[in-house]
Amino acid sequence: MLTIRNLSIKYNKKTILQGFNLELAHGEIFALLGDSGSGKSSALRFIAGLDEVHSGSIVLNGKSLSNNGQHQVSAENRDVGMVFQDYALFPHMSVEKNIAFGIHHLSKNKKNARIKELLLLVDLSGVEKKYPHQLSGGEQQRVALARALAPNPKLLLLDEPFSNLDQKHRENLANQVKDILKKTSTTAILVTHDEAEANKFSDRYGIIEQQQLKDKK
Repeated sequence: MLTIRNLSIKYNKKTILQGFNLELAHGEIFALLGDSGSGKSSALRFIAGLDEVHSGSIVLNGKSLSNNGQHQVSAENRDVGMVFQDYALFPHMSVEKNIAFGIHHLSKNKKNARIKELLLLVDLSGVEKKYPHQLSGGEQQRVALARALAPNPKLLLLDEPFSNLDQKHRENLANQVKDILKKTSTTAILVTHDEAEANKFSDRYGIIEQQQLKDKK
């Protein structure tokens, strides 16, 4: 499903990651651990096509996204969704408009049906007219998840999506998100600094040490 070979990342000539290799099967959830500044979030940004890679290749569902450090598919055409730590919802848009952001190409009826389906999936039916500031942190993150899932991405990237929540809500939301990903057979990579969270949330996890990824489970 996802194959990353010899991915290397540099910022201002400083090597962040070197020889990063990863293979994921369809529907597999992988967690990426590492110390602050180890390159976890950078890896997600390069997989998503948001930044340039120095070298290496990325193949998703048989399609070459990057090869020899050159992007072959733009970020918006990669079939990759991303959920950020700070939710990144549009504050001036209602919940339904936030979710609809990535599916504007659908007809009105199909768009509305998809929004209703996703709100039901993330257990937020009835809040479609509300705005982000009217929701709790956990609700906002579920809206962000619904928005990322709306276009049916081949791969979902989650960059410490639970870290802004207290421990109780963090664990509850992590369990809910895992259930949703398994229900939809969505392949995903979670970045976290919490090994216990990685162990519970993922099918397999690895840690970035000395600029390289090492499998732990």
